[in-house]
Amino acid sequence: MFKNEYQGGAFVEIFSAQGKNPGAKWKIVGSPSVIWKEYDKEVKSFVFVLEGSSQTNKIQLPKENKQILGLIQRFLVLQIYIPLGQDFSTELLITDLRNIKRRLYLSTVHKEVSSTPLHAKIPLFMIKRKIWCNLCIDLVAFTSEIFKGAVFQSLDGIIVSATCKLRKIFTLKSKPQDTTDKGGMFNLLSKFLNSPIF
Repeated sequence: MFKNEYQGGAFVEIFSAQGKNPGAKWKIVGSPSVIWKEYDKEVKSFVFVLEGSSQTNKIQLPKENKQILGLIQRFLVLQIYIPLGQDFSTELLITDLRNIKRRLYLSTVHKEVSSTPLHAKIPLFMIKRKIWCNLCIDLVAFTSEIFKGAVFQSLDGIIVSATCKLRKIFTLKSKPQDTTDKGGMFNLLSKFLNSPIF
């Protein structure tokens, strides 16, 4: 989808809740009663709302499993709001330089990191709730640390599951400033890799 598009700029937008049909390129799993678009007064913007079970209510890009995204920028950012007491997860399909496809499953349900050579479960216990934040995932660091020496090549698929509000998803070429400790919106997940569990 993005493989043949220019990705040398500062960012590449993957999703925006703006426009007439923001979910047109996405596979939407769940009924309109649990996934919809609404105007959010706090961010003064339209957002996509995903409610209910994370097992059954989700959005997926690309729409067809045979397609790939081909996104090569290092940082993935989700502008997201997670309500108190609700679980959230996102699944990322990455390809390394040896063309091995691997899955990163990040979720508030997981209590500890577990991995196999092709799959990793990563807890999101540090994510802030009941506040809009930019959840930033360092794809290069996650790939090399979790899959011991693998080198990130591309992000080829993304699934976002309930429960959350989603404003935008984009990739960044350069590392954003981490403002988590200052009450800011960037919650950078690469610092998670420096914890003792790795």
